[in-house]
Amino acid sequence: MKALLTALALVLATPAVAQQATTAPGGTLRVLDKITGSTHDMEFRNGQTQSLGLLAITMSECRYPSGNRSGDAYALLTIVYGNAADPVFRGWMIASAPAINALDHPRYDVWALRCSSE
Repeated sequence: MKALLTALALVLATPAVAQQATTAPGGTLRVLDKITGSTHDMEFRNGQTQSLGLLAITMSECRYPSGNRSGDAYALLTIVYGNAADPVFRGWMIASAPAINALDHPRYDVWALRCSSE
């Protein structure tokens, strides 16, 4: 019994296989202005910066699961508000789970929608 438990513990302790991701040439973000209630879908190329209101959004990279272009999107973003020296957000946003790593801003919500195919 002890040997069985030890073997089971070793099997369960092995690291999970990471899902392979493919880098897309860009992606789409949705921005919600909480004051006006308006939404804007913004198309980005990797490395591109666009402004909306006082937000400056840079998409560094957009990835999706290899072999499943319509699968989840992972967008690496930097978001600056106004003339601030430090970004209000820097990190990965996941399309299927935007609350995991979200922009915390009183006026704007930003979330990843999908990676582009061209």
